[in-house]
Amino acid sequence: MSVATRLDKNIAVITIDNPPVNALSTHVRAGLVTAIKAVNANENIHGVILTGAGRIFIGGADIKEFGKPPLEPFLPNVIDVIEHCRVPTVAAINGAALGGGLEVALGCRFRVGSPTAKCGLPEVNLGLIPGAGGTQRLPRLIGAVKAGEMITSGKPLGADKALNTGILDAVFADDLLANAQVFLRAKIAKGESGNPLSTGKVPSWDAQAFAALETKTKTRARGQLSPVKALAAVRAAHELSFRDGLKREREIFTECMASPQRAGLIHAFFAQRQTAKIPGLDITNTRPIKTVGILGAGTMGVGIALAFTAGGYTVSLFDIDQDALAAGSKRIARTLEASVKKGRISTHAKDEQLSRFYSLSSMDDLSGTDLIIEAATENMEIKKSIFRDLDRICKPGAILATNTSYLDVNILAKSTNRPGDVIGMHFFSPAHIMKLLEVVRTDSVSDEVLATVMGLGKTIGKITVLSGVCDGFIGNRILKAYRKQAEYMVLDGAWPEQVDKVMREFGFAMGIFAVSDLAGLDIGYFTRRREDVNRPAQERYVDIADKLYDLGRLGQKTGSGWYVYKEGSRTPAVDPIVTQVIEAAAQQNNISRRRFSDDEIFERILYAMINEGAKILDEGIAARALDIDMVYIHGYGFPAYRGGPMFYADQIGAKAVYERICEFAKTDPYFWQASDLLKSLAETGGTFKGL
Repeated sequence: MSVATRLDKNIAVITIDNPPVNALSTHVRAGLVTAIKAVNANENIHGVILTGAGRIFIGGADIKEFGKPPLEPFLPNVIDVIEHCRVPTVAAINGAALGGGLEVALGCRFRVGSPTAKCGLPEVNLGLIPGAGGTQRLPRLIGAVKAGEMITSGKPLGADKALNTGILDAVFADDLLANAQVFLRAKIAKGESGNPLSTGKVPSWDAQAFAALETKTKTRARGQLSPVKALAAVRAAHELSFRDGLKREREIFTECMASPQRAGLIHAFFAQRQTAKIPGLDITNTRPIKTVGILGAGTMGVGIALAFTAGGYTVSLFDIDQDALAAGSKRIARTLEASVKKGRISTHAKDEQLSRFYSLSSMDDLSGTDLIIEAATENMEIKKSIFRDLDRICKPGAILATNTSYLDVNILAKSTNRPGDVIGMHFFSPAHIMKLLEVVRTDSVSDEVLATVMGLGKTIGKITVLSGVCDGFIGNRILKAYRKQAEYMVLDGAWPEQVDKVMREFGFAMGIFAVSDLAGLDIGYFTRRREDVNRPAQERYVDIADKLYDLGRLGQKTGSGWYVYKEGSRTPAVDPIVTQVIEAAAQQNNISRRRFSDDEIFERILYAMINEGAKILDEGIAARALDIDMVYIHGYGFPAYRGGPMFYADQIGAKAVYERICEFAKTDPYFWQASDLLKSLAETGGTFKGL
């Protein structure tokens, strides 16, 4: 049975057992109603403890039921039954209580937890709000501002924070059920049956603090609907009766359900779970990885080292420059210390991670390492030399990976006598924070190595996406396409700040020119110099960024790039010098600058992304449209609630995108060469998801 009841003297212990996460499936909801009705009918039962089997209390809704018509009993009604139980109830939260799981716990009179308890309402991450009373009961328990912060962030609270916030009444270090019984019997003995949250009011309403939270939430949401709507529901908990507040919650929930943002976030939710599943690849055939070596102690190498130490691996760092190695090692120690101060890890965890970190004075010391990741400068000859050395040094079966952002990994594989062991692992900076890992599949890599690395990403908390070999792989290849289009528009009449504004209004955290300043204009400059020899004569080339580089404007690190920055500030400001450079470049190219509407800027940037993504799919560089979507959401700031560029293309329709690209091609036929795949979908009415 998915819901079982046992009696311990006069206490009923109701246990939800619905592996793997005790989801609130239809049969679980029905089982809870049956169990509470049985308690109400038995006068010998004086109290109820509700808990979950295994290591999870209730993980939330059943994802198998997403998108299907809801079935009775509906969760709000189930919680109503629990809340009106004849005897006092205690939720013994033995692990995650998420979404509907926490709402069930809020329907109990008391809540206690183990040290592993986590309480959260993450519905905003799916474009929704809590829909079973969470926006009405939680504010009545902990106040509107704390509840609003928790609901709009979607982040769960650990046991200690949940206790301090007031969600939990107690945390027990051991034997949760035994202690929950002692807790409940003490309440019964004192005649403290507890009051249902529905009967109370929101405590200590602070209108000013709540208004400040609303302002902060709108800014942070960057156009996402559900966090703002969630606060409207929380406000209703203060302004309306409980029953009227529930009706308002349901109205808002229904509105969010119908939103295209919800569809985008649901797509992102399921797509994220699909990226590591490669059709035809045996994910069980892997190599054991315990030790990891990093070559290069710069920003990227240090970030990769931090990611693997946090993942439980023994990590060695090497750099041919001993000063750089010493600086990188110190940066690792400082970063871990900062994480302790911010409460992200414990002092014990920091010490444990540092005990598994080593700096090496010789590359030869990597001879027994299982995985080596090269994170040296982006130069093919240097990387080939490194891989030849690794081929000589490393043990048979060691995996040799490169962190290159653009270069041909096939060439690196061929520079060794073990091409089947060579693979690309493209991390995103800062590598210990950014979630995306592009795994680059060479022509010769073995399935065993591929399966090992795809699985490895999960162990260090990465969303791992498979890419084929091409210049820039999935992410940077698309980035190059829309960056070119952005620079074309700036030369032709738009302004950098206008282009960036359009991208931010769509939901990006930063526009493309601000991102260039953050990364450094020198990176793009040297990439373009590498491309000079093979650049087609018919391709437009905009040299504005080159002129800024020549002026020593390298972005934030020099205080000026496409924008200017006040000392100590990261806020971009328009600089008249850049305006002059742009106007001079247009005059030099005999271009009469014209006005661009925001809509045209949006279409040119987005359709450049979609068209390049379609080419990547057509060439087999990405296996699925969802892989491109995940790269862009988790690596390039594409708003998750838009679902990713290829999902968004399906919302527009391939025919509409294709026809607009054909219009753009009239003035720039070389850039706007429509993908054959896009053309085919336009003609057949197909979708990228349907592929």
